[in-house]
Amino acid sequence: MTPHILICDDDPVVHESLIIYLDAENYTHISAFDGLEALKLWESEKPDLIILDLMMPKMSGMDVCREIRKKSNVPVIMLTARGEEIDRVLGLELGADDYIVKPFSPREVIARIKAVLRRFHDNDTGPASSILRFEGLEISLDNYQVKVKGENVAFTPKEVEILYLLASHAGQVMDREQILSKVWGYDYFGDTRTVDTHIKRIRQKIDQSDAKYGLITVYGVGYKFEAEK
Repeated sequence: MTPHILICDDDPVVHESLIIYLDAENYTHISAFDGLEALKLWESEKPDLIILDLMMPKMSGMDVCREIRKKSNVPVIMLTARGEEIDRVLGLELGADDYIVKPFSPREVIARIKAVLRRFHDNDTGPASSILRFEGLEISLDNYQVKVKGENVAFTPKEVEILYLLASHAGQVMDREQILSKVWGYDYFGDTRTVDTHIKRIRQKIDQSDAKYGLITVYGVGYKFEAEK
């Protein structure tokens, strides 16, 4: 199927430059010029991927991403004119799949779109059931849900994917670069500290007290998931 792309940016020039390349790839597209319009179009148009500017009128890209992630794991590529490390990390923590700093090459954006969609659909066409169960913990990639002691707990898509990755390789230590590469689906060259932040949040949510499983820090190396058999 032809990918349907939602472009969210308050700069018409950004839309014009991206549309030329999206048309060349035969991608369909729609445009939003502020955050509230972006949310409305996401709900009505059900795009396959969202290109989302960080700074927009009426509602910021961060807030838009936060609202979308409450209901959907649709791929999101965030754009920003600022290159500060904190923006990149915050965007990824909120569940963005990629992050591009302006000014950018439209060709680069198209390449990133293809990589993110490829990864997303590879996951989507995986095993018929992608559920891991441990005593007191259930992790499902089918619907991106985590249950702790039988209760659903709110996780971002990236938190689910990191937990699933480590739990599906129980006992195996993975370093931060491996986790970034496998979860983000390509050779991501960002700050590995975003992994530490995700792990901290996952630990807070899975309640490891008196549990027969846990996320273990292997100092100087990375992380692993352990569970009693």
